[in-house]
Amino acid sequence: MSGGLMDDMDPEEGFEEPGEESGLKSAGAEEMLASEDDTIKKVSAGSMAEWRLSVSPKAFPAVLSVSVSSGRDDAPEWEVMLYDGASEVWNSNHASDLVELSSSKTLVLKAECPGGGRYGDSVSIAVTLKASSYEESITFEAVAKQSILILKTQIDQEKSVADSLYAKANLGEKDIYAVLSPQGLRGYVFVEGMNTDRLLEKTKEIKKARKFIEGETSIDDISHYLTPASPVIRIAEGDIVELVNGPFKGEQARVQKVDPVKESVVIELIGAMVPIPVDVKAEWVRVIEKEE
Repeated sequence: MSGGLMDDMDPEEGFEEPGEESGLKSAGAEEMLASEDDTIKKVSAGSMAEWRLSVSPKAFPAVLSVSVSSGRDDAPEWEVMLYDGASEVWNSNHASDLVELSSSKTLVLKAECPGGGRYGDSVSIAVTLKASSYEESITFEAVAKQSILILKTQIDQEKSVADSLYAKANLGEKDIYAVLSPQGLRGYVFVEGMNTDRLLEKTKEIKKARKFIEGETSIDDISHYLTPASPVIRIAEGDIVELVNGPFKGEQARVQKVDPVKESVVIELIGAMVPIPVDVKAEWVRVIEKEE
């Protein structure tokens, strides 16, 4: 860090070698607190971030304390809990309680993202262990991210529901980021948003909307809906097609060759006096009879 108060200090002055009397852990000393999980996690509204924490005090008795701070003053509160097996030993609703330890153990730290959280809301959790003259801390952070929910609709009313929901996207709190109604997927609409409570509220007055499926999906699960399929997939050599665009629009032809790279097909017009191969875009043809 530059520009700090310590920049002008002589490197030989003002420092003590860390040791037992300083209350700091010596370099290379065994850690009293350790976690193999990433200290920063992203979690959607209503979901839980979780870390496993190994606690190995240098001496007993030892005391564990937890400090919670929010990244935004007016943000909804995250609930933070600490578990020893199935037993809850600390909760942010009773933050004055300290956890006394008489043995080494593995604890589980959990942070629940509030349903009313906004994108980027966060919570910082400092876990501190004191034993004799030793003190050690680890800070964990959870950050709110958007959810992708699946909304069940009346069959063949997917686009109507998507349009109605999209119209509500900019009303009030802007919780809806995207609405997707994939072609060919009947009875379902994907909704990307932040505040799951308000998403439920905004669908209540949409007549053809049914309910959200429990849980959420991921961008990986729906990525194939986001990439348009190549038009050549549905065309094979020998197919009879109708030209729906271009100078031969309305004419019928037989496919002679398919080029997936260029996304084009070579056709011969059926009604032509002299069959001449013509290269056209695959999207310009409609299959009317498949080659058997």
